[in-house]
Amino acid sequence: QVQLVESGGGLVQPGGSLRLSCAAYGFTLDSDAIAWFRQAPGKEREAVSCISATDGSTYYTESVKGRFTVSRDVAKNTVYLQLNSLKPEDTAVYYCADRVAIDCEYGLGWSRTADYVIWGQGTQVTVST
Repeated sequence: QVQLVESGGGLVQPGGSLRLSCAAYGFTLDSDAIAWFRQAPGKEREAVSCISATDGSTYYTESVKGRFTVSRDVAKNTVYLQLNSLKPEDTAVYYCADRVAIDCEYGLGWSRTADYVIWGQGTQVTVST
């Protein structure tokens, strides 16, 4: 069965850190661009970051630049999102998604949810005192 499984979410205080994992089962991630999205209550799903399979190029939405880092471990068939300096406005369910294309920038860019074919179930990140 082809699926993505996220883990690593939790409750953290402002300024804290988390590392989210996105593990693939039933297929390999080494030839696909993988993105992270998030969705807060009452808001639309927002693209957060993407990593290409071509040369490992990474992309970030403006609000997380300098704080979040996306990476991939081909041997573990897993993509990670390191979240540092967390803020209350980062609170959301975080999803990883597979584009089934090698490059994040293929077509109309990397931030459209409609371009992603395989989605995980999400992991909750809550930033609060």
